Amino acid sequence: MIQDGFMYFSVLVAFAALMVAFEKKFNTNRFLKFIPGIVLIYIGSAIMQTCGLFADNESTATVYSSVKGALLPAMLAIMLLKCDIRSIIKLGPRMLGGFLVAVVSIMIGFIIVYISFQHFYIKDTWKAFGALAGSWTGGSANMVALQGILKVPENIFGYALMMDTINYAVWVMFMFWLVPFASKFNSWTKADTSFIQKGFEEAAAASSEEKTGVQFQHMLYLLGIGLFISALSTFAGQHLPEIGAVINGTSWTIMLASIIGLILGQTPVAKIPGALDVSNVMLYVIVALIASQSDFSNIAQAPIYLVSGFLIMLIHLIIMLLLGKLFKYDLFTLGVASLANIGGMASAPMLAASYSRALIPVGVIMALIGSFLGTYFGMIVAKILSIF
Repeated sequence: MIQDGFMYFSVLVAFAALMVAFEKKFNTNRFLKFIPGIVLIYIGSAIMQTCGLFADNESTATVYSSVKGALLPAMLAIMLLKCDIRSIIKLGPRMLGGFLVAVVSIMIGFIIVYISFQHFYIKDTWKAFGALAGSWTGGSANMVALQGILKVPENIFGYALMMDTINYAVWVMFMFWLVPFASKFNSWTKADTSFIQKGFEEAAAASSEEKTGVQFQHMLYLLGIGLFISALSTFAGQHLPEIGAVINGTSWTIMLASIIGLILGQTPVAKIPGALDVSNVMLYVIVALIASQSDFSNIAQAPIYLVSGFLIMLIHLIIMLLLGKLFKYDLFTLGVASLANIGGMASAPMLAASYSRALIPVGVIMALIGSFLGTYFGMIVAKILSIF
């Protein structure tokens, strides 16, 4: 068992590097077309945690929180350096529609599953489901707020936390797994993907320029800029006032880093080559860190609650597919809308980045909307479930 925090971090980075090398070596393999490297990193890191390779102590917890807290704002800022704000503004109404579809489908899933299996649940489970609905339409802060509002008993709240960990981890992995199928899905729904294609072309053009012009000083510039923005944003976020249980230090940090990255993207800083490479390194490391906290060892406990969680997600998926076909939505819009709800601030921008770095602001904005409204969505679900 690894108890040293630095060793824990080193193993994860080395494993991420190994999976990238594996993907590059066998890039023509049909298996890797369906299971991209980033998913292999997630699965492998989660398995290492489940097998007990990493100790749950202060050293590893400190490294996890400090490294993830530093890299996430830095990654977002660097990825946003070459973002075209005008193209994002044009997405407004359609993206909001996708977000609304995701919210409604999740709420319907909770209602249908609870009504169908309520006789198998212990008393006051509706309160736990209301709190979990707040998390799956907003974030963990919303769930904690609802635990106090609804006075969820601690033993039932533990089941909700287990669902929020295990079901969520599987869903994040599933969303990343779907990325290679985007073109086939978009052909099926007949979606207009011109805005995504533009993002791909911009990223490809930037990547082409960077391959011929990236030098060590460019990498150092980007690391310095990204980490400095992260430090400033974190410092400011810790000193800005909390607004309810939703807008906290982390929310402020992410918002500030994103805003600074967008502003710098309109300056000569955006011309520094190498942003894609540096931000991708950070992305893969963050994914490995997040996965290393996904422990599947409790999956045999309270199976009815875990099954319920997967059924809620299945209903959510079916409704999203039907409405996606009806309104000709693309996989990017539906996927980011889903993960902005179920995954929140840490996951939605990363999924957006896996499509195109030019689309990261969409993930940030949609996750922020969920952070603002998740508590109220959870209260609505709890009120409806309390009737039955």
